[in-house]
Amino acid sequence: MPLIVKSNIRKTVKDLDKEGAISSIADEVALALERKVEEILLDGIKRAKENGRKTLQARDL
Repeated sequence: MPLIVKSNIRKTVKDLDKEGAISSIADEVALALERKVEEILLDGIKRAKENGRKTLQARDL
């Protein structure tokens, strides 16, 4: 199940790019973001476990 939705990437890039210089998003951007999010979540899971918690919290990220 994909965490990253390409249409949301486009909208966010459009909102962040005040000059409007970026007109399209390559397909591999979604894949790269997906990998980054998975890495962040895995690190957070590890921290939560190390702290004896079963709940992943923002501070774990």
